[in-house]
Amino acid sequence: MTERDIPDSWSSAGDREPDQNKRLSRTEQFGETQPFDVPATGSTSKSVKRRKKNHREGLPINSNLEETAQLSSTSGKWPRWMKSWTLWLVLLLLIPGSVGFLAMAMLLKLPSAPNCPSIFWPLASASVRLHCAQLAASKQTVNDLLQAIALVKQLPANHPLHGEIDRFIEEWSRDILKLADQSFQTGNLEEAIATARQIPEDVGAYKLVDEQVDKWQTIWSKAEATYNGAIAEVKERRWQSAFMLSAKMLRVDNQFWAGTKYDQLNRLIATAREDGDKLGKAESLANSKVVDNLLEAIKLAESIGQESYLYQKAQESIPAFGRKMLELAQAKLDKQDADEALNIARQIPESAKLQGKTDDFIAIADAKRSAWIGNVSGLEAAIAQAQQIDPSRPVYNEAQQLIARWQLEIEDVAHLEKARILASQGTVPNLTAAIAQVQLIPASNPRGVEARQEIGRWNAQVETIEDQPYLDRAEQIAIFDDINSLQTAIAQASEIGRGRALYPEARKKIRTWVGKIQRIQDQPYLDQAQELAQSGNLTAAISAAQQIASSGRALSQEAQAAVNDWEGQIRTKENWKKAQEVGAAGTPEALVEAIRLADRVSNNSILRMDANLAIDQWSQQLLEIARSQGQSDIARGIDIAKSIPRGSAAYSAAQEQIKTWQDFLNPKPEPQPEPQTQTPPQTESLPFPQSTTTSGQ
Repeated sequence: MTERDIPDSWSSAGDREPDQNKRLSRTEQFGETQPFDVPATGSTSKSVKRRKKNHREGLPINSNLEETAQLSSTSGKWPRWMKSWTLWLVLLLLIPGSVGFLAMAMLLKLPSAPNCPSIFWPLASASVRLHCAQLAASKQTVNDLLQAIALVKQLPANHPLHGEIDRFIEEWSRDILKLADQSFQTGNLEEAIATARQIPEDVGAYKLVDEQVDKWQTIWSKAEATYNGAIAEVKERRWQSAFMLSAKMLRVDNQFWAGTKYDQLNRLIATAREDGDKLGKAESLANSKVVDNLLEAIKLAESIGQESYLYQKAQESIPAFGRKMLELAQAKLDKQDADEALNIARQIPESAKLQGKTDDFIAIADAKRSAWIGNVSGLEAAIAQAQQIDPSRPVYNEAQQLIARWQLEIEDVAHLEKARILASQGTVPNLTAAIAQVQLIPASNPRGVEARQEIGRWNAQVETIEDQPYLDRAEQIAIFDDINSLQTAIAQASEIGRGRALYPEARKKIRTWVGKIQRIQDQPYLDQAQELAQSGNLTAAISAAQQIASSGRALSQEAQAAVNDWEGQIRTKENWKKAQEVGAAGTPEALVEAIRLADRVSNNSILRMDANLAIDQWSQQLLEIARSQGQSDIARGIDIAKSIPRGSAAYSAAQEQIKTWQDFLNPKPEPQPEPQTQTPPQTESLPFPQSTTTSGQ
């Protein structure tokens, strides 16, 4: 049977003629006898159709012959060609030959293959079922494979073809699993499972279905988990982890996940990374708390498209950036910089979705700006602006509180304006009247603090006007700089009481004048002590100056400095004298101690030069003693030389001598001469074992 004899869907051939169906039935019965492996080579149905067609096509020719015969009989004359014996001879040869040829062809023609769609299956034989099942299975579609299995699996177990049928059923079941796996590989898991589940449960290959489905579901679950994990890392902007997870998808045993979804994920990560860089830059700009940077941050967040996984984060960040701008505006408003606050608030874009809060802030800030003008008209304008805020707004209560406060302020401002006009005259009565006017403002009123400040300032002006004459007279008296004048000036300045405006200045001047008096009184005693020190009587000078140093008066610090200097001179003389006495012994220990005592002489003392000369002399003596000792005891000589102090005249020579002695005690190994490369004559050399034996002996 050729491919055109296999219809796409089997259906009953009800539209054929009855006689044709009978011929088909006989043909099918005849087809049962043909062997299983021999394919059919013809179709009876088509042969019948061709014969009918030929028969119908021959009818017009016979009718023409009859008409011709009638015309001949009527005319009584035969056509000339019919009288030719050659024509009749040819006809006699062709007709029997054709009949014989057709007979032989029909005898030699093989039985035709069965027409599977028109077979009545309850009466069909096993070979017909198997043949039609093979034809269906050859199409390699799920439905055809299932139909092929259904055709043959109903045969009894004792049928001779049962083993062959079981082999085909197993093969076709595995083909269905292969088709299901193809669906799985293309990304249709549900379709693959549904296809595999269509394999009949009583088929031997069905035991592979659950195993294959579990394998598919495991692979799919792991791939989904890896994909979703990468997406989660993308949302958290952990790009390295996302790329590592995407690389795992290449090892998934599924072409859809390892190919299509892998490429999709990589493109997604790359796009999200670009968006992440934008969002990161936007957040960095927003942290600077600069208005222009916040506006730039909002623009960057707005540029992230809806298809990005960071779109939601970007949309959430825009209101956050807008709130930061609102916070900057509020900070400016708290500093009473209403113009800048309003400028910032009006730049907040609509995409921040803070229009309501922004409008409320602008309404309050605009009203406060009017109130901060500080006059009655400004307060009245502020009240009118605040009254326009709708009761449904969140800032309505704040607006009502401000209105109540500003209404109180109107009265306070009136008192303040009147008081300031009075105080501008600068006289004590006017300042007193201004203070009385401001005192009408209660401390609890909005302008209570301002009123108290004005009262303090005007009180200070009154006190200054009242006390300045005392301070001026005291300064005039103190010009003479004698004790009586200074004492009088102090008494005059002391008239200014504690807590008054000029009291700090008065106390400062009094301290200056008291210091001058103490200097005048104590200077002769300090001068006397200095004269005693210059004469060399340092002990008496210290005794005279000690009383002033411990008094805490103006010259106490100067006197204490002089006492310290004189005591240092005494210690210097004592150290120098003791150094001379110790150095006279001439032993190494005595010389070292003398050098230590002489080094204590102050650099500012006149004895320092003598001490330096003595240190150089004693160092030279130590070096000579060290060299002398070194002739018999090098270690002892080294110890003595090490005691010579750095900076003395003999220090360098002592260090050289120490190095010489140390080199003598610890000589460096002499370099070994290199062995000669010349080889002695072989006759004179001894073999190595002989040499070893000789040296051993």
